Amino acid sequence: MMTNKKFILGVFEEEEVLLQAIENIRAAGTKIYEVFTPFPIHGIDDVLGIKRSRLPIAAFLYGCAGLAFALWMQIYMLGFDWPMIIGGKPHVALPAFIPVSFELTVFCTAHGMVLTFLIICGLYPRLKVPVFDVRSTDDKFVMAIEVKDGVTDVNKVNDLLRSNGAVEVNEKEVV
Repeated sequence: MMTNKKFILGVFEEEEVLLQAIENIRAAGTKIYEVFTPFPIHGIDDVLGIKRSRLPIAAFLYGCAGLAFALWMQIYMLGFDWPMIIGGKPHVALPAFIPVSFELTVFCTAHGMVLTFLIICGLYPRLKVPVFDVRSTDDKFVMAIEVKDGVTDVNKVNDLLRSNGAVEVNEKEVV
């Protein structure tokens, strides 16, 4: 069963105002759910307090898995399953395995990273995509703050957003 979540959306027109508002709102103790921008803003991760991604670790592990698979496949095929003498080289000639090993390492890393990124970001196929404010893809900056029943004071958050430069404050329910 899907539950609806309520959000207060602050709409900003300039990125400098948005960055200052994020600092002030976090300093006031309000948790920001997400910020939507029409283009990447340098330094917004630090201002939001987002920790450094662990995707490089996943990339390294996918690369190691690709390399191990490539070496196992070539050693098994050319050394045990169907051994052939090519140019007088031994059955397991590691220098000859470099091109295939490199290609499978890159292949596994790239595909693993794409899948990991899509899963982490929640970009999987669904019937209805939650769009907070369509203008965030054009020219507005949108800050979403989740409303929790009995915990969040809606009037206080509205005033906080407006006092920090939001040109518009809306409430929205998202599935």
